[in-house]
Amino acid sequence: MRSLLARFAPDPYIMALLGTVAFASVLPAHGEGAHIVGLVTNLAIGLLFFLYGTRLAPSAALEGLRHWRLHSLVLAATFLAFPAIALLLRLLMPSLLTPGLWTGLIFLSVLPSTVQSSIAFTSIAGGNVPAALCAASASNLIGIVVTPLLAALLLTTQGHGFQAGAVGDILVQLLLPFAAGQLLRPWIGGWIASHKRMLGFVDRGSILLVVYTAFSEGVTQGIWHQLDLEQLGALVLVNVLLLAIVLAGTRLLSRALGFSRPDEITIVFCGSKKSLASGLPMASILFAGQSVGLIVLPLMLFHQIQLIACAVLAKRYAKAALREDVEGAPAAAQA
Repeated sequence: MRSLLARFAPDPYIMALLGTVAFASVLPAHGEGAHIVGLVTNLAIGLLFFLYGTRLAPSAALEGLRHWRLHSLVLAATFLAFPAIALLLRLLMPSLLTPGLWTGLIFLSVLPSTVQSSIAFTSIAGGNVPAALCAASASNLIGIVVTPLLAALLLTTQGHGFQAGAVGDILVQLLLPFAAGQLLRPWIGGWIASHKRMLGFVDRGSILLVVYTAFSEGVTQGIWHQLDLEQLGALVLVNVLLLAIVLAGTRLLSRALGFSRPDEITIVFCGSKKSLASGLPMASILFAGQSVGLIVLPLMLFHQIQLIACAVLAKRYAKAALREDVEGAPAAAQA
């Protein structure tokens, strides 16, 4: 009974995120308090990306170059297919979401993949874990530069109020701390790796702080008066549709190109994720002065949807592999 309850128990961090949104809605930071929270948030963001730099080994991406076809497909799905599909959905259904929500959806479409969950789901499904590590790491390394450039290209010219000068802020607040972490990695990387549990609180605490700051600004700007239940339902629908198209597309294309089943799993899970950990800090810089809470809402919803969908898909892949082992029959097509 306990195991059954544990299986359906909500993720504590997801509950913490929702709790932070609720807290910001009731007690938003404003005035001098908002200024102080903003400064602390900027410092936390710099620390977060410094820690990313100490933990991501550049060699992980370089060692995976022999799987260049796999990595090329993952990067194409992450930085080309996702934005193209998001723009197509907006073209076909422009009135379904508000301009601010469409901005948020396009922004999430240019974000890099996740690292932890991509690798975890690949492992559960029986995929190529070393290739997943390389692909997810490469996506995040490239995304620090490519994401703000794509956001500038797709949003500045579309009249959505994106601040092109924020690309320079990204370089200062994100790329420099990340580069510093990379430079210091040979000396402190081991210590960082041995204190993962403690530093995990720094990671998650930083994200919670970013969420609080973003939604505090949103509440003071009337975010909940701009969004009703019908629009929220429409946003969930668009997120589900976006994820479903990418999952189906990466799966079909990997099979059409003759990838093995383990490589297909890696492509599907690494090519369909979007990083909440990278997206929230970037949004707070790229859309400074705007209703950031409304802009990051599509990303926060997409994050929960991708975890649920990919958990189900990973279990189906694993069950299909088990049937193949037991029955000796091709099971990939049944996944």
